[in-house]
Amino acid sequence: MSWLFLVGSGVLEAVWALALGRAEGFSRLVPSIVFGVALIGSLVGLAMAMRTLPIGTAYAVWVGIGAALTVGYSMVAGEEAISPVRVVLIVALVGCVVGLKLTH
Repeated sequence: MSWLFLVGSGVLEAVWALALGRAEGFSRLVPSIVFGVALIGSLVGLAMAMRTLPIGTAYAVWVGIGAALTVGYSMVAGEEAISPVRVVLIVALVGCVVGLKLTH
């Protein structure tokens, strides 16, 4: 169950990061609200996962999921350049996250 909390909170990390970028310094209401709700949900999920998972593993997986999803979404949306090297690096990041799960 802890891994489900962790994956969910990693997804919410990407949501709050993307919402923060769209909030324009908290001058836009809806993205600012999405940011706040996703941030709280993300941290609560991370805290729940850390009850039974090692802190280092949980934090690395949380950051890895959030970073990979944020960059991946930004590339698909055309906000960031897509290159073969970037894709390979994101795949490697996801591979490292999976490796941490498998070696736990």
